[in-house]
Amino acid sequence: MIHNMKLNNEPFEKIKNGTKIIEMRLYDEKRQLLKIGDLIEFTNILSNAKIVVIVDELFKYASFADLYQNHDKKDLGYSEEEIANPSDMEKYYSKEEQKKYGVLGIKFHLKKD
Repeated sequence: MIHNMKLNNEPFEKIKNGTKIIEMRLYDEKRQLLKIGDLIEFTNILSNAKIVVIVDELFKYASFADLYQNHDKKDLGYSEEEIANPSDMEKYYSKEEQKKYGVLGIKFHLKKD
């Protein structure tokens, strides 16, 4: 199955160049359909470029704080110098949404053509 998701330019480029291997999302109805082996087509909202990844693992957590505690910040797309702060995700998902649905870490690898 192919799932479509939009991404800002910076995380899109990090996935494309292999420096981000876990995408973080709300575990809402749309993400509950994800299964290991599924394809995700990410569309860059700035350039409309597309990349396809294959889902390797799904990590479900109650909050982004839990997710951040259990994964290397580099896998989440942070550089060594950056501070990985779970509240960064609140610009996308409110605390209420996180509490209602929980959150998901989607580990993947780029699909080779």
